[in-house]
Amino acid sequence: MKLTYYKGEIQNFGDELNTYIWPHLLRPDFFDDNSQELFIGIGSILYDWYPRSTRKIVVGSGYAGYTPPPDVHDGTWDIVFVRGPRTAKILGIGAEKAVCDGAILLTQIPLPPRDRKHPVSFMPHADSLARGFWREVCRLADINFINPAWPVERILKEIQVSQTIVCEAMHGAIVADILRTPWIAATPIHISHRAKWLDWADSLHIRLRSHSLFPSSIREVWTSASGAEGKGAKSRTLGGPIAAPVNRLLQYLAAHRLHKMTRQEPQLSDDGILANTAERAWTLTRKFASG
Repeated sequence: MKLTYYKGEIQNFGDELNTYIWPHLLRPDFFDDNSQELFIGIGSILYDWYPRSTRKIVVGSGYAGYTPPPDVHDGTWDIVFVRGPRTAKILGIGAEKAVCDGAILLTQIPLPPRDRKHPVSFMPHADSLARGFWREVCRLADINFINPAWPVERILKEIQVSQTIVCEAMHGAIVADILRTPWIAATPIHISHRAKWLDWADSLHIRLRSHSLFPSSIREVWTSASGAEGKGAKSRTLGGPIAAPVNRLLQYLAAHRLHKMTRQEPQLSDDGILANTAERAWTLTRKFASG
């Protein structure tokens, strides 16, 4: 069975959680390179282009609209559980399959307690690393910057030592919630990354309050306004020297907005709901893995 997760040009915390969580929880020989059995774990990776001939096992994945919905009723899908009720509805599967994002299984891995030293941290979406200037924005706003491309262990530590975390990266908020670090949702600049937040929030009965960032670059202004990826050659020229004065102004405006966002009331799911949902996800995972 092959561990399957999204691998982009930039390493991304949410996707890399697969390489951290599953080896801790499943037996050492659980995964191999057999591409005829795909273990579809953490991430918005319920795509429609998986080979029809392969067996697909879904453990905590979600649908985000990046492709048309897959036909999970064709006999090749084994759904242990999915991220939330919106995914279940779109796929046409039973509501009992809507548990939570697979990252909730981080609750089963003991982490050392840490003192909280950062009043507030910010984690952008991985795509925003290429389009924006969020490290500089955080410096201007005097906010600790968490790079979603850092190794998982480092990010876990940074979340643990933060009193509050502002997240454009959904898995930053998911893990913060698990680690009981209060979080503030930042609406992703690219529209395609927004709906999945509601899927996860619904799974834990969270009334999501999301707040808009100010774009930190011309590329992000373009992405926000048009819905384009902002990754092409023409877009990249907007990050060059000719655009530097405007981008610098945008960084100051983004820092002002980000600093203002830190005064919003942070959120956490209910302790009991989180614990019960985590136990349910772990019970289903153990049952599948031992079957």
